[in-house]
Amino acid sequence: MRKKIAVLAAAAVGFCGLSGCREEYPETEIPDFTIPEQILDHAQAEIPEIDVDGYAVPDTEALNFVQDLKLGWNLGNTFDAFDCNLTDEMAYEKAWCGAYTTIEDIAAVKAAGFRTVRIPVSWHNHVDENFQVSKAWMQRIKEVVDWCIACDLYVIVNTHHDNAEAYYYPDSAHLESSKAFLSAIWTQMGEVFRDYDERVILESMNEPRLVGTNYEWVLDESAPECQDAMECINRLNQLFVDTIRGIGGGNETRYLLCPGYAASVDGAAAEEFRIPDDPADRVIVSVHAYTPYDFALNRAGTDSFDSSNPVDRNAVLNFMDILYGKFVMNGTPVLLGEFGALNKDNLEDRIDFSAYYVAAARGRGMTCCWWDNNAFMGSGENFGLLFRKTATYTYPDIVKAMLAYCETGEAS
Repeated sequence: MRKKIAVLAAAAVGFCGLSGCREEYPETEIPDFTIPEQILDHAQAEIPEIDVDGYAVPDTEALNFVQDLKLGWNLGNTFDAFDCNLTDEMAYEKAWCGAYTTIEDIAAVKAAGFRTVRIPVSWHNHVDENFQVSKAWMQRIKEVVDWCIACDLYVIVNTHHDNAEAYYYPDSAHLESSKAFLSAIWTQMGEVFRDYDERVILESMNEPRLVGTNYEWVLDESAPECQDAMECINRLNQLFVDTIRGIGGGNETRYLLCPGYAASVDGAAAEEFRIPDDPADRVIVSVHAYTPYDFALNRAGTDSFDSSNPVDRNAVLNFMDILYGKFVMNGTPVLLGEFGALNKDNLEDRIDFSAYYVAAARGRGMTCCWWDNNAFMGSGENFGLLFRKTATYTYPDIVKAMLAYCETGEAS
C-alpha cells in the first residue's frame, strides 16, 4: 500500500526556462513508513549543564519562523556530489556518502527531534547545454523533499557545488554568464516547488567565493577583487529573490536564504553585504561557521573543547554576537546552515561543544543545522551522526545534547 502526499493534490510542474516548455512531475507516492520511537535510547553520556545569556529577540513573523526551525540536519555529501565521471547520473547520490537516501532516514531525523532538513544539491552535472535540469534528477530531489514534508519537516533546497567559471563565478567578468546559469536553475526550482507551502525554503547559493584564488577562504574587504565579488554576490542574491518571487504561487511569500561571501561570518558582517530588497520581507541570512576552527574543522588542531573555558566559549560567542548585533536585533533572521565538529575520538568534547553551540545560537534567536556527511571512518572530515544504511544514530549523545538546548538556549 502506498500513500500520496496531500500537499501535491495538484501536479507540480517544472519549467524549461529558456525553451518555454513545461514539464509535469508526478505526485510522489509515499511508501508506508513508521516514525521510530526511542531512537536515541542508547545514548549514555550525561547532557552537559550549559549556562548562556538569553538575548532579547524581536517578536516578528520572520524571526519567529526561524525559531520554529529549532534544530536542523544536513543531507550532506549526497545530492551535492560532483566530478565523479559517472555514466549514470543517478549514481551521484551515493558517490560520496555511500548510500541512497531512504524515507526511513528522513523518518529517523524526525524521530530524533530535528525540525529541519537541508538538502544541498549540485545541479551543473545534471543539465543540458541550455542549463535545463534532467527530469530524473529533479524528480528525485522532489521525491526526497516530499518525504520530508510527509514527516512534517521544514526542508531547504539550494545550489551547492556549482561555483565554477563555467556555471557561476562571483566576479564582474563572469556576472552575465552567472546570471544565465543561476536564473535557469532558480526558475526550475521555483516552478517545481511553487505550490508547496512555507515548509519549503529555497537558498540562492552555497558559499559563493573566488574559487582558486588567495581570497577563496580569506575575505579581504580592502582588496578590489573581494569588493567586486561582494558586489556580484549582492546582485546575484537580488536576482534570486526577484526570480523566485516572480514565479508566483507559494514563491510569492516563501522564505529565502541568501549568503554573503563564502557564507562566512565575515562575509555577512562586511559593510558591503546587502540584504536583497524583498516585497515579502522574508529573506534569511545564511551563514556557515565551523568555529572554533582548530577544534571543529582542522584535523591537525586541538581535540579539546571545554564550555567552562572562557577562551572556548568566546570563540563561539564572539561571532554569534556579531550576527545578533547586525541582524537579529534589527529584525533580520539568521540561519547557521552548516556547523559541526569532526570526530577526533573526542566524544565528550564534541558533546560539550554541540550543546554549547546550539544553546548560544538559540539564545540569540538563531537556528543551527548540523553538517552530516555520513562519514564515520578514516582520516577525513567525519561529521556523521546518522548511519544511513540502517537509519540509526552512531552518536546519539551528540544529538540529545543539541536537542536539549534547541528551544531557547535553555535545557529542556
